[in-house]
Amino acid sequence: MSIDTATAARVAKLARIKVEDDALPALAQEFNTILGFIEQLNEVDVEGIEPMTSVTPQRLKRREDVVTEGDQQDKVLKNAPDAREGFFAVPKVVE
Repeated sequence: MSIDTATAARVAKLARIKVEDDALPALAQEFNTILGFIEQLNEVDVEGIEPMTSVTPQRLKRREDVVTEGDQQDKVLKNAPDAREGFFAVPKVVE
């Protein structure tokens, strides 16, 4: 797949990025480079490989899920500009 300047302009418009006309050929080339790299990744055989979240195996530290320092509603709401009935009050933004 090859990206031309018209497609690069359309992608820029969809992304709401202003790109000058003289910069479109370079942007199209960058897109083509990225797509070439993706094609290389698609050629890699990953059958039987489990997905990873990191290149080094890590186990998240776990802690017991207990409530600590609870019952601080009054202290938290004390700094609120507007609090009603035990909750933060905010302006209505949806009609």
